[in-house]
Amino acid sequence: MIDVFSSQRRHPSGAVHQLDACHVERWGLALRGPTADTEDAASEVTWLLPDLGLRLTKLRPRRRHSRPGPTRLTATRIEHDTRSWMSTDLLLGLEIDDRAPARIAQYEEFAAAVSSGLIRLSEADFALRTVHRTLEEISLHRDINQWLAHRGIFDMW
Repeated sequence: MIDVFSSQRRHPSGAVHQLDACHVERWGLALRGPTADTEDAASEVTWLLPDLGLRLTKLRPRRRHSRPGPTRLTATRIEHDTRSWMSTDLLLGLEIDDRAPARIAQYEEFAAAVSSGLIRLSEADFALRTVHRTLEEISLHRDINQWLAHRGIFDMW
């Protein structure tokens, strides 16, 4: 859960992390904050796009001259109100690198979660439709910023 007013991310484990930036945009929620998941990344930029059912994530490198990692788009159920945003990761997503075509990512984890019942069949159908639609659209536009503009989001990713 993300508390917009305090700019804090609360994890299901109970851990709370302060975000560097957290603001509501007309298209969704933009976040930036530290990441403890990797030594190579200084921060993580995340956009929650509820109308598209997607979370966009990019890790920003620690070293100024390092290449940024790929953009990850993940099918996500997003609920929000004035104060808080909740997102449920559906595991299936895309990985987009500037030097290679987009590819479907996390499909093994997704399949395992569906077969174990961790992800309901209706959520799995939503994730599959979302990821395949997004892959097709991004392939047509060949650039994530052009795809976002096609979707009415003119902020630069």
